[in-house]
Amino acid sequence: MTVNEDSFTNWKHREEIAESMIPIIGKLHRERDVTVLLHSRSLVNKSVVSILKTHRFARQIAGQELSVTETLPFLQALTTLDLGPSQIDLGLLAATYRTDERGLSVAEFTAEAVAGATGANKIDRREPRDVVLYGFGRIGRLLARLLIEKSGSGNGLRLRAVVVRRGGEQDIVKRASLLRRDSVHGQFQGTITVDEAAGTIVANGNTIKMIYADDPAQVDYTAYGIKNAILIDNTGKWRDREGLSQHLRPGIDKVVLTAPGKGDVPNIVHGVNHDTLKPDEQILSCASCTTNAIVPPLKAMADEYGVLRGHVETVHSFTNDQNLLDNYHKSERRGRSAPMNMVITETGAASAVAKALPDLEATITGSSIRVPVPDVSIAILNLQLGRATDRAEVLDHLRDVSLTSPLKRQIDFISAPDAVSSDFIGSRHASIVDAGALKVEGDNAILYLWYDNEFGYSCQVVRVVQYVSGVEYPTFPAPAP
Repeated sequence: MTVNEDSFTNWKHREEIAESMIPIIGKLHRERDVTVLLHSRSLVNKSVVSILKTHRFARQIAGQELSVTETLPFLQALTTLDLGPSQIDLGLLAATYRTDERGLSVAEFTAEAVAGATGANKIDRREPRDVVLYGFGRIGRLLARLLIEKSGSGNGLRLRAVVVRRGGEQDIVKRASLLRRDSVHGQFQGTITVDEAAGTIVANGNTIKMIYADDPAQVDYTAYGIKNAILIDNTGKWRDREGLSQHLRPGIDKVVLTAPGKGDVPNIVHGVNHDTLKPDEQILSCASCTTNAIVPPLKAMADEYGVLRGHVETVHSFTNDQNLLDNYHKSERRGRSAPMNMVITETGAASAVAKALPDLEATITGSSIRVPVPDVSIAILNLQLGRATDRAEVLDHLRDVSLTSPLKRQIDFISAPDAVSSDFIGSRHASIVDAGALKVEGDNAILYLWYDNEFGYSCQVVRVVQYVSGVEYPTFPAPAP
């Protein structure tokens, strides 16, 4: 057999294994509310090729490729256990098993590693929590996609309604079309139908009511059967407690803002300070996409090396608040054509760091340049550290954080030397460390952090909503503290 034939045979064998994994992953998700991950990447509803690519991607962060032949036994072992709602990371299971020297079988090791989700330790499946979107723009539609995707188990979050201003003839048809097709993020994964008479969009079996209102005071959500709901305001029109409190109408229990909050509104970055939220807090902010991109790696660096001061420069994709062509704008530079110019502007991300990391005494400054790309930005984080180090040590630290720490869902790591911005469209992480661009000299470190400022941020928002709703299930094996 030639080398080419051998490679092809190996590929077909791995395809067959990945194909056998799909029904197991699906059944665990539907029947037990278990989400199977591979190094923090969900394998639920993924194709054969996608599963194989996710395994291969492990070489970028773990230093070696992970084979489906290695992870399948762990997946099969999960089916024999009395599992409760949880997230199980096959990549972490395989990695920790490699270093375990006790001679346990895969089945024995798996049972021990996920014991917190089995038998008497397993938690009850949560009742579905109603969610309402106030606004249906770029972030609103991505949140809708994520919420619909995560409703597959029948538990967790349930998107019940979207509130918008009526846009004219065939409004709901046009909004459904924007949900169905996106120039940046591609086709909606599933089916969408519209019932104009009922004013609903049905997406993958989820019936979503379109509510038309010019302001929050016009809506009584209980009239639509909505109760104890979490409302996500993605308009950015109100940012303080007084303005956002207008949403606390009948049927609404909590309000989450997808922009930096002002005044005493807590700014939450999932993975960093979400556990500081008080159970009775009704109004909170998920800060900005850039804040979510820089705070997790900033915390990772501060915890290990200390940070004395820093500056973040964001090279940010253009957004809808800029003009396509030169025209009047309340800001001095944002009126200039977004697809034709680099535009210097401000960012509130640096000042928001203090809210998310109140124990960080370092001064962080920031500025931003909007550039002619529709999505994915990069934050250049220039830090003076509390001690001298070197590039290899920082790389090892950040790689380890991305794999095994509590921040592994927020921080990704890539060593590909040819990576460019479009490679990160659809990333579910808050930021991705570019290993090749990292610079370290003594006590100075410069991190280059890619982030999908639309989708990655939306994933962070959903994580916060899952947490406050009580449907964020624990991950096993547990990340190292």
